[in-house]
Amino acid sequence: MNSSKIRVGIVGVHPEKGWATIAHIPALKLVPDFEITAVSHYDPAVARAAAAKFSVPNAYGTTQELVRDPQVDLVVISVKVMRHRELVEEALGAGKSVYCEWPLAINLDQAIAMARLAHAKGVHAAIGLQTRATPVINYIRDLIKDGYVGDVLSTTLVGSGISWGGEMPESFLYTLDPRNGAGMLQIPFAHSLDAVLHGLDTRLATVAANFASSRKTTRIVETGQDVLMGTPDQVAVSGTLQNGAFINAHFRGGLSRATNFHWEINGSSGDLLLTTPVGYTGAGGFRLQGARQGETLHDLEVPKTYENGFEPGLTQSMALSYQRLAADMRSGSHLGPTFDDAVELHRTISLIEDSRGPVRAL
Repeated sequence: MNSSKIRVGIVGVHPEKGWATIAHIPALKLVPDFEITAVSHYDPAVARAAAAKFSVPNAYGTTQELVRDPQVDLVVISVKVMRHRELVEEALGAGKSVYCEWPLAINLDQAIAMARLAHAKGVHAAIGLQTRATPVINYIRDLIKDGYVGDVLSTTLVGSGISWGGEMPESFLYTLDPRNGAGMLQIPFAHSLDAVLHGLDTRLATVAANFASSRKTTRIVETGQDVLMGTPDQVAVSGTLQNGAFINAHFRGGLSRATNFHWEINGSSGDLLLTTPVGYTGAGGFRLQGARQGETLHDLEVPKTYENGFEPGLTQSMALSYQRLAADMRSGSHLGPTFDDAVELHRTISLIEDSRGPVRAL
């Protein structure tokens, strides 16, 4: 990759809604290494409207047209996970580098096949685990490396899924079908678990899980229809980490009037606590607190150097993630997560699913 801008084509862009519009495009416009040269949508009129709104020169009605565009170096896949494999393989087949949103695939086997194809094609394949670029997560990682808590003894995570509560929009209906691999376990829980493991610089060693659907139904906002809660709205995971610490994590559907995100790290000589009013690690609004021997819990300010000039908010972690991706594409570094990292997280989620209970009481 030379020093000119990396030309980006985004699959799945709507002018008014969707993750591409909310996060990808604003982030890409903040990173000078990139230039958006094409967008696509299955409705050509929508693609043209998006291109006009975001000042993108080329609009396509099919992914095939976008990936064949010689003015596209990197294809960003921003559609529902059920189409990820098909579209990623089209992009890889055209010799393009790829950035695919998480989850990479609907299951581990698909993810492994996609990673193997990326290696065979010799192109860069990045996964959207953008929480790894979040400033507060990286500051925690460095604090732990520098001995702030001493030896990590245990970590506790409590979070809210935001969706999978009493109601959800019709566009999220597909997440209730377990065959689609897009439930609370695979999306907000997996993103948050990945942030925890990245912050602690470790991986799961042993695990036992328990899932439940406490809400039997959820209501579709647009229609008022009650539909079955086909995927768990309660996920509880306990286990040990490769660094020897114990982990306990519980996610529940919807939002809580009390705690929506609470990540605690307990060590031999100190403790850290990260909280946020929303149930997702990438949305900002964090409060980081810590205490060492002889101290009471107090606020810790994340140094501005971790922000690289990007303002806090939803776009920040995406912009930082793209900045890392640009460095990786230009120099061959591994600052950002790849399909291999996606396979590792898919394998972790698969192990959690295979370990599910419950164990019946006597």
